[in-house]
Amino acid sequence: MQGRLANTGYVSILPVDQGVEHTAGASFAPNPLYFDPENIVKLAIEGGCNAVVSTFGVLGSVARKYAHKIPFVVKINHNELLSYPNSYDQILFGQVKEAWDMGAIGIGATIYFGSPESRRQLVEIAKIFGQAHELGMFTILWCYLRNPAFKKFGKDYHVAADLTGQANHLGVSIEADIIKQKLPENNGGFSALNYSKSDQRMYTELTSEHPIDLCRYQVANCYMGRIGLINSGGESHGESDLKEAVITAVVNKRAGGMGLISGRKAFQKPMAEGVQLLHAIQDVYLDSHIKLA
Repeated sequence: MQGRLANTGYVSILPVDQGVEHTAGASFAPNPLYFDPENIVKLAIEGGCNAVVSTFGVLGSVARKYAHKIPFVVKINHNELLSYPNSYDQILFGQVKEAWDMGAIGIGATIYFGSPESRRQLVEIAKIFGQAHELGMFTILWCYLRNPAFKKFGKDYHVAADLTGQANHLGVSIEADIIKQKLPENNGGFSALNYSKSDQRMYTELTSEHPIDLCRYQVANCYMGRIGLINSGGESHGESDLKEAVITAVVNKRAGGMGLISGRKAFQKPMAEGVQLLHAIQDVYLDSHIKLA
């Protein structure tokens, strides 16, 4: 296993698919160095990551030089922002065999749970994950929520523990090997939105308002942690990035999670600072004093 967390049971992954998802200009303007795919891979290697996740184009352009130096994970579907007006739908950009041929050992995919397109995406990705497993590849599922109705009463329930927990449970049901999810910030989405099914004990016994308990509920929905949960680092906020990343890592680890996948906080700054941030995240998982809560 590659990286500073090798053989620990935890992972630190660098994801850079934002050139498609958020436009290349908006993503790389803070540091144009990363228009060059080789620098993305160099950041992952120098940052001590277990793997690098990116697009077919990014990884394919440097596969011959780097696929044997750090595990490649190809993000196989994307939402692109050039169609007008902008819409939100994850579509396939290639096939599993292409990722396998370039030397990738895993694939990643997103499903926008709660969206009108989610059922089509669920069928597509279940089939794709089956193909990947036949080749001996592992799979990571971005279990994201997407529906404007999930914002209500001044709260964004896209990051509610109950909704994200159920998204995780759907994700593990199609045999994702790792679940990627945003850290929960609130709870009670089912009740507030008055839909789906819930039990009051979800809020009174299975969780509390504490961030670790909210994250632990996400872990519980990943078959009680049998399928690893990695939380995302989120967007870059500048000077607060290091603090935010470390807090997220501590919450994830103490809740029983498997690691962190942090992109924009690492690559939207000078490479040396990005390496420092990735190392700080990894130090949380290497610190034996930080235990399960």
